[in-house]
Amino acid sequence: MTNSTVISELQSVIIQEAVDEVYINLPREKYGHLIEAIVHLCEEQGIIVRVWTDMFGLRIAKPQIDELDGIPVVTIRSGPPDGWQIIAKRMIDILGSIVLLVLLAPLFIVIAGLVKMDSRGPVFFRQERVGFNKRHFWILKFRTMVTEAEQQQQALERFNEVNGPAFKIKNDPRITRIGRFLRRFSLDELPQLVNVLVGEMSLVGPRPLPVRDVQHIDIQWHRRRFSIKPGLTCLWQVNGRSTVDFENWVRMDLDYIDKWSLGLDVRILLKTIPAVLKGSGAY
Repeated sequence: MTNSTVISELQSVIIQEAVDEVYINLPREKYGHLIEAIVHLCEEQGIIVRVWTDMFGLRIAKPQIDELDGIPVVTIRSGPPDGWQIIAKRMIDILGSIVLLVLLAPLFIVIAGLVKMDSRGPVFFRQERVGFNKRHFWILKFRTMVTEAEQQQQALERFNEVNGPAFKIKNDPRITRIGRFLRRFSLDELPQLVNVLVGEMSLVGPRPLPVRDVQHIDIQWHRRRFSIKPGLTCLWQVNGRSTVDFENWVRMDLDYIDKWSLGLDVRILLKTIPAVLKGSGAY
């Protein structure tokens, strides 16, 4: 099997499956070029790589020495490292989502009543999204479209107004009257606090993409946005939302991943409130 065949098959696997880590146990002197190609492929998509020997030429990822069953390996990590800050982030997510769900319960009841009165169908909308390391989960939102919206999307693809794999129409005919108001102020996203509470999302992180959008991603480095848990808000949310093209959207996500800290999360959360109240760029 040639090196190009190995890379092609590995790329196919990590695109289609949820892959947490890739472990390399090959002699450097014989398979140096193949090892380097595998590392760069995984680095591009934010997948952890564990190898037996030193690596070089890393553009984004940071290596560290670990042990696996008592054997020293080099871990090459493109996302935030494990540690107390990640634990603290999860604790903030749990406490924050519980507090907000309790405080916002009366608002949930009001919105549920408005959605029910405005159009036929359920109050909530569930959609399969792609999250951390490309794991699929079901996101929860207040319903803002007619019940047949997903079945109608294929007929509307030619009206897509954004570049790249994302799908958005400013005056989408599927959106209900109350749905347009909820979207403008991101109130439809509030039920995702449940996704945060159960650990599928975080309060801050790249917005989770629908399966349809991920299937249309054709630039491999865009997939590194999956190397951290998705969130309710991120840099995209506070910097124009739907007015930002997909390329810059992803660059913001990667900038967040590369510079992540608890302080950055706090700053984004504080900026989210005025951005949402302003309602610009949301549709």
